[in-house]
Amino acid sequence: MTRNDTGRLGENAVCEYLEKSGYSVILRNYRIRGGEIDIIASDNEYIVFVEVKTRKPDSLVSCFDAVNSRKINLIIKTASDYLTKNPCSLQPRFDVAGVTALDGQILDIDYIKNAFDLTGYNF
Repeated sequence: MTRNDTGRLGENAVCEYLEKSGYSVILRNYRIRGGEIDIIASDNEYIVFVEVKTRKPDSLVSCFDAVNSRKINLIIKTASDYLTKNPCSLQPRFDVAGVTALDGQILDIDYIKNAFDLTGYNF
């Protein structure tokens, strides 16, 4: 299984998780130069930008440690681009999903709502 396959497996699992939790998935893999958002979803209150990190159980770097300040800045920049092109009245929120997978099987999904915000970010 390639790294892309593993990432797609994790994203598919998180989309299913979100839909079961009452969210609608709007878009997957929204890209601009230098940035990507794995999943954009919404409920009645929020438009949610979700970063998905899929790791093996014995990975040296945790899913959440992999979302560093550089990655956060790229996600915020990409979300800003999306909202500029697709105005929305919902409150934006940034979530991170940590997926543990092994041999093509999802072992666990750890989901953090509002994992970071715009504090300290300059537009």
